[in-house]
Amino acid sequence: MSNKALLTDLKLRLVDSRALSIYRAQRSQKREVVSGRSLRTRDFTLVSDRSNLEQAVVMRLLTPRGELAALAHPDYGSRLPELIGQQRTETTRNLAKLYVIEALKQERRIQEIVEVAVNDQPGDRHRINIFIRVLPIDDSDIVDLGPFTLDLSP
Repeated sequence: MSNKALLTDLKLRLVDSRALSIYRAQRSQKREVVSGRSLRTRDFTLVSDRSNLEQAVVMRLLTPRGELAALAHPDYGSRLPELIGQQRTETTRNLAKLYVIEALKQERRIQEIVEVAVNDQPGDRHRINIFIRVLPIDDSDIVDLGPFTLDLSP
């Protein structure tokens, strides 16, 4: 079942995640026969519904809050990047949860934040995992997003 309220956007693919995550619009190719000739066409790939919601949440969480102020979106983004360089403590985990909730409340395609869980990543003292459950607008099924991993090392 399609939920048009979750919109459609360009599908992004991760290019490099060593420092800041870098994404590019994903492209697709297909062959078409036009007037007896086989042509290769390229176009941007689109993402819709729940997949678009997940992509929108990822982009919002990765973008430092205020980064798009010059484009008239001063509140877009999250404060998660402020945690880079912090020790992995209960306070840091609680701040991560707070920052995720702040960012999700800005997303107009989310009707309700059902759960945000932040846990240590086993075996790595610099990483935390973030798991999100939300109820999209105009929907009755909860969407699970993540887990997303945040590397706290400077």
